[in-house]
Amino acid sequence: IASCLVGSEMCIRDRYTGTDTVKYLATGVADRVFFATNSTGLTSAAKATLTKQAGYIKSSKISVVIEGHADERGTREYNLALGERRANAARDYLMAKGVAKSSIKVISYGKERPANTDSSKLAWSQNRRSVTVKAK
Repeated sequence: IASCLVGSEMCIRDRYTGTDTVKYLATGVADRVFFATNSTGLTSAAKATLTKQAGYIKSSKISVVIEGHADERGTREYNLALGERRANAARDYLMAKGVAKSSIKVISYGKERPANTDSSKLAWSQNRRSVTVKAK
């Protein structure tokens, strides 16, 4: 198993599994899911988070923006496209759980807005994410 550990933060098999950078859309509803390098695949943990998000979005009747992010490696263009694919993967899952497409907007920041500015395996794993925020 490829892993990295710094303090209590951890990534396993190239995916971040800690909670240090996680914020909350609502009580008990995490705002982000994490991805492996060059991947848009949703893990079972990501699906569980998105399922909770879907329930919250539907019950509170809010609109959201899903931000797609990538780590610092790769070109700006590649990472913008990858961030968009990650945000779309999260959007598609939310829609499959009954969230209206009209309630979701997608934006990619690529590598432009890192959660962790270090250049390490841990930082990269924290930066490969999609984040769901309430639309303003």
